[in-house]
Amino acid sequence: MVVQTPSPAAYKISGRGASQIAASIEAGIAAGDLPPGQALPPIRDLAADLGVNPNTVSAAYRLLRDRGAVETAGRRGTRVRAQPATAPRNLSFPIPAGAKDLVTGDPDRRLLPDLVFPDGPSQRPYAADAMLPELLATARARLGADGVPVGDLLLAFGAGDAIDRALSAHLRTGDTVAVEDPGWGAVYRLLPAMNLTAVPVPVDIEGMTPAGLAAALKRGVRAVIITSRAQNPTGAAVSAGRAEALRALLARHPDVLVIEDDHGADITRHHRLHTLAGATEHWAHIRSLSKAYGPDLRCAVVAADGTTGGRMAGRLRLGAGWVSQLIQAQVHRLWTDEAVEAQIAEAARAYTERRDTLVAALAARGIEAWGTTGINVWIPVPEEAVVVSGLLAAGWAVAPGAWFRVDSPPGIRITVAQLDLADVEPLADALAAVLTASGSNGSV
Repeated sequence: MVVQTPSPAAYKISGRGASQIAASIEAGIAAGDLPPGQALPPIRDLAADLGVNPNTVSAAYRLLRDRGAVETAGRRGTRVRAQPATAPRNLSFPIPAGAKDLVTGDPDRRLLPDLVFPDGPSQRPYAADAMLPELLATARARLGADGVPVGDLLLAFGAGDAIDRALSAHLRTGDTVAVEDPGWGAVYRLLPAMNLTAVPVPVDIEGMTPAGLAAALKRGVRAVIITSRAQNPTGAAVSAGRAEALRALLARHPDVLVIEDDHGADITRHHRLHTLAGATEHWAHIRSLSKAYGPDLRCAVVAADGTTGGRMAGRLRLGAGWVSQLIQAQVHRLWTDEAVEAQIAEAARAYTERRDTLVAALAARGIEAWGTTGINVWIPVPEEAVVVSGLLAAGWAVAPGAWFRVDSPPGIRITVAQLDLADVEPLADALAAVLTASGSNGSV
């Protein structure tokens, strides 16, 4: 991290019972007083300090492990997880006034369409259909045109919610899940919170590697989460050849759940979707609208096999009930308005230009960078903290790769959504200077 964090002694753990002690530690993690990697006191030491039985502290630590907040690291004791489930959704650090924020993954507001709710039903009765017929028809045509099986469609409150529901539909405590590495940090935090274990799989510019997936399948993973396009943080996109290789591997493991995240569909139109949907018996293809149309819509369309879709829809009915028809009507309008479509096409073009220009500028300085699709660029670096701190001092805030990786080498993520073309050359110069000062030529 690049920000100062309190010393271990600065945060006072409190509580008499296991739940109180666990809650105190969770509060410290959420506030940043117990940062990722921080060692917790040995059980007997904390028990003596609190005046409780060591079994009480042991039970508190067990609760925290079950909630995905801490992990046991052998001789290193119990430590806060690198991606604790109690951390905020969007990890960040204080960005000084005047620094350019290239950390936040929000789309450029200037490129988002206005939300103008059309005339229609203002109140949905309990007995109404879960999905507006007109949205169902539009979604079926849209996903079907990309080769996604569309026999069963449902809605969720964004990609993260859909992934959560899909995993819950099939997996049980202790199951393992193959995930991209580097990959979306929210998934790294979700899995331990569900008592599931992540099995990292390497990623290159064409997506999850066949060798890595084969190794994960050999380990007996019960599910695979893969991003089709605009992979976060690398910008990788699954090619036709890579999809064929992955489908062949998955076909030999028909009982594995495949979750395909296509959140970047509408801003990566130049890159054809090569779907993995249907490669196994159970699968879910998720298409959210956040990056193209705005995060606050909180809506994703999900195509799934009948069993998976039925379980996901049933669980939604028992909880939230349905995605508001006000939101559904808005989504239908956005997907059918020609003017909006033209605006989204322009946004896709703008993101592509910013990303490609940055990658080219870095290449001209001998700096390796990944960024095939989407709004993110991944740059391998020798020392994340040194580079992040150096760029911040120069007025550029970027994300440390530790937020997005498990076993993969270090790097930084730059989000180009907020990057103007005029910023590219100064940013590339600043990164080159930081790498030179740190003794690296930018290649790792």
